[in-house]
Formats: sequence, C-alpha cells, structure tokens
Amino acid sequence: MATSTVTSIGSSNSTTSALASSLAVTGLASGMNWASIVTELGNAERAPETQWQNQQSTIAAQNASYSTIKSDLTTLQNDVKTLMDPTFFNSVVASSASPSIASATAASGATLGTFSFNISQLATAALINGTSHVSQVLDPSGNPSGVTVGAAGFSSPVSAGTFTVNGAQVTIATTDSLQQVFDNIAAATGNKVSASYSATTDEISLTSSDGSPIILGSAKDTSNFLQVAQLYNNGTGSISSSSALGRVNTTASLSSADLQTTITDGGSGKGAFTVNGVTINYNASTDSIQDVMNNINNSAAGVSASYDVVNNRFVLTNKTTGDVGISMQDVTGNFLAATGLSGGTLNRGNNLLYTLNGSAQQLVSQSNTISSASSGVSGLTVSALTTGTTAVTVSSDTSTISNGIQKFVTDYNNTQNFINSQQSVTTAADGTVTPGTLTGDSNTNDIVTSLRGLMTAVESITGTSGAVTQLADLGFQSNGQDNTLAISDTTPLTNALTTNLNDIKALFSDTTKGLATQMNNFINNTIGDNGTLTARQTDLTQESSNISTQISNLETKITNDSNQWNSEFQAMETAESQTNQELTYLTQGVSNGSL
Repeated sequence: MATSTVTSIGSSNSTTSALASSLAVTGLASGMNWASIVTELGNAERAPETQWQNQQSTIAAQNASYSTIKSDLTTLQNDVKTLMDPTFFNSVVASSASPSIASATAASGATLGTFSFNISQLATAALINGTSHVSQVLDPSGNPSGVTVGAAGFSSPVSAGTFTVNGAQVTIATTDSLQQVFDNIAAATGNKVSASYSATTDEISLTSSDGSPIILGSAKDTSNFLQVAQLYNNGTGSISSSSALGRVNTTASLSSADLQTTITDGGSGKGAFTVNGVTINYNASTDSIQDVMNNINNSAAGVSASYDVVNNRFVLTNKTTGDVGISMQDVTGNFLAATGLSGGTLNRGNNLLYTLNGSAQQLVSQSNTISSASSGVSGLTVSALTTGTTAVTVSSDTSTISNGIQKFVTDYNNTQNFINSQQSVTTAADGTVTPGTLTGDSNTNDIVTSLRGLMTAVESITGTSGAVTQLADLGFQSNGQDNTLAISDTTPLTNALTTNLNDIKALFSDTTKGLATQMNNFINNTIGDNGTLTARQTDLTQESSNISTQISNLETKITNDSNQWNSEFQAMETAESQTNQELTYLTQGVSNGSL
C-alpha cells in the first residue's frame, strides 16, 4: 500500500508539473487575475513618465520657438549687414534723357551730376574681305552636257519641278544635265528662246530669236532654277546671270572644295596658318572649309570666319569693335592664299567718337561702351545705341537706401511680434488661463529689451551735423502698444536722405556707435556659435535627452520588476495547483479505499 501510494504520488507530481505552466498563466488554480495585478503595478511604477513626457513637450515647444526667433534674427542680421556697409549709402542711379540714343549705369560712389554726351560715330568691327570669285566656275570645261544640275556647284541646290519662260512651263529634274535644261527651254518655247553657258564669265544666258523681251517666271513655278541661275527679267531679249554662278563647297574636303586654287597642306596632313598669332591646323584630305572656319571661330584669335555666298568670297571679322587690324600668315600649305584671304582688303573698324558736356575735345572709345576711363566720369558707364545727344544724370539712389532702412525696421518688427505671440497669456471663456510657450522666459525677455534699447537709442557721432541721431529723426516711432516701430509719414526719411545722407550713413554704419554695427554684435552674441540663445537650445536639447534616458531606465526597471512579479505569482500558482491535485488524489484514495 505504501509503495503504491508513493508511486501514485510521484505520478500525480508529474501531472502537476505538466499542468503548472497552464494553470499559472490562466490563474485557474488560485482564481486570481494576477496578470492584471502585474500590469497595474507596472503602470503605477510608470507614473513619473507622464510628467517627464510633458516636460519634453514643453522643451520641444520652447526649442521650436527659439528656432523661429533665430531665423527671424538671421533675416534681421542680413539687413544689418547691408546697412553696416558704408558703400551702401553711396548707392547711385543713372538715367538717360534719351534712352534710344544711349543707356547708362553707375557704380556705387560714382560722381554725381548731369553729363551731356554727343555721339557722332558708333564703333564698328574691322574685317577682311577676301578676293571675290575664289571658286571654280560652274563648268570649267565649258560643256554643259557634262554638268548634272543636282550636283552642280550652284550657291543653292536646284529643286525639281517646273519654271516658266515666256509663259511656257519647263520641266526640270535634278538628274538632268545643264544642256538638257537648255534643250527643254528651247522645246517649251518653240525655239524662240535659246540658252547657253559661258565658262569665261561663269554665266547662263537666255536669248530671244526675234529680239522680243523674254518674260521669266510665274506664281505657279515649283522649281527654283531661275533664282539659282540668277536669271531675272530685264525687259529685253537677252538675259544673263547677274553674277558668276560657281560657289565653294564648304562641306566637302578642303582638296575638293571647288576652289580655283586647290588647298594643300604640304602633303603631310599638317597644314597650318596663323590669325592674330594663333595657329590653326588643318588636314586637306579630311577637314572641310566649314571645319576650319569653326576652328577659327572657336579659337583665341578673336575673329569670326564666314563665307559670303553672294560675293563668292571669305570674310574675317573682328569679334571686338574699334580700329584694330587683323594679321594672318600661311605657315604650311596655302589655305589663306587659296581662299583669297591673304589677298583680301582690310576694312578698318570705327572707334566710337563723342564729346562730353559741349567740349570741343573729341573723345574716343574702341567699343560702343563709354567707360569712366574714357570719359573721366568716375563710376559711370554709358552704352551708345546710335548717334545723337543725350543727357545722363547720376544721382543718389535714395529709393534703394530708403527701402533698405524700411526693410530693416520691418524685420525687426517681425521678430518682436513673434516673441510677443509666444509670451502672450490667453484666458478661455471658462476663465482658464494659459501661459504662452515663452511666458516669463528670461532669455527672450532679454532679447526683447535689448532690441528695443538698440532701436530707440540716441547716439551722437563725431563728424556729423547731429540732425539725425536716432530712428525717430527719420520718422520711425513706437506704436505705444508693444515693442515695434511704425512710420506713418515717410517725409522725414525722404528729406533726410536728400539733405543729411552722411548723418544717416553714420547712424547705421559708424564702426563703434552705428546702430547696424551694434545690432550685428548683439545678434552674434545671441545666435552665434557661442550665443546665449544657441547655448540655451543646447541645454534644452540635453535636458530632453536626459529625460529620455530616465524614461528608458525606468522602463528597464519596470520590465525587470514585472518579470520578478510574474515569477513569484507563477510560483504561487504552481504551488496552489500542486496542493489542489494532491488533495484530490487523497480524497479519491479515501473514497475508493485505496488509502
């Protein structure tokens, strides 16, 4: 019986152990919801966190307000730096009485006054016109049967279609030879008009068999042959091209450019010439004339190269105006000689010619811009647009100075208004009083007081008339309700800018007593790297970080405590469950007589 009892008890203990975990979790053994007790104990221990989190919210709100104040002060400091610069008060404006003749600008500190400019000649650029007709003739052989219209060296490509001679339509295709076109003209006009080509003059000629006037073209023409051939009505029975027809092929290789003289590079592919001392290299086999002109234009030679299709010549034009020359020389090969540039004519550029204030002395500028070096008027620049006379007036730019001062006051007011909004106390309808984010804050109180003190201070500065010693002298007054300033009448400011500009300059920019100087120092001491507001924000940020650490440490403690409480309640639940099972076992044993 004893052995059986021990065995049964052991079996019961094993069953009890298996069930302990489930019973402990559910609380079925004890009937106690101890899990909620553990939660409540943790929440009770967590109670300080609410206060800490409220403190963090307050800190975040203060830091946000401080950041806005710093931003406002930064804007104000930008205004201050403008007013600290004495040259700002030397701002001038220039105006031309005849802007169609010339415009004008003036630098700070320019000589004040009115100046009369009589411009008699504008500046132009010098250029070299190469020799004309440098291309081969349209048909060197003089045999138009061997010239295909579409491949001929006209100045423009010939388009297929029809053109009109004496009312008859002549059809032309780009694959036609020039002789076929001549034959088509004769056929369309019943042999009343014949066409021919002269290799000597490089011209096409039309002749009427009966001497009657030839009439060319109609609104229905679809081919441009007559225009490309330069054939125009002249009221007679004989019409010839208005000029030689051959043109340079600027896109073919240099050696195949249809020039009268073939371009060579010395046989090495390393042709070279200089323009204004700058070397331009070329390869006659691979480069085109357009390539070489691009190289000239993009170089430091200071000229632009172009091909004049109408006159069949090359042109070099200075990129700057004035009576200055252009030098050039073939080094290897014959590019300049073959293109006719070396045999061209220099057309000298013009200098700008003008007189000042009615003087008989003629003044000169190489460009159409008259600088102070040319005119002798310090800080003044005049841009000539045409010839004629105009009066240029240079005066103090009182508008810019006035705007700078008023912007300074406006940004000062913005700073004060924001601080005031953060310090204001509000009262709800139920009488609840809510302080502002920065109510009673000593840092912002100091900023408000210091800013107001600077803006209303009276400073006597040596070397001034004493007519302007404070902002009130310029019309700025306290509005009597807060720390802002207002200006209801700009007349004092306007008058002072006209009659006491030096006093205004000293009021703001004096190196020791100037309002802008002192304000800049104050702002640096407030929001600079070591400024009081910067330091306060650093402290608040650290304080918030410390609270986060406290919360984290408390949460760790709560977790550890909760684990301990859970373990203890679990042990209690397990013991309760085991006791209940053993009691059941004993009761069953007594009931069935096994004990």
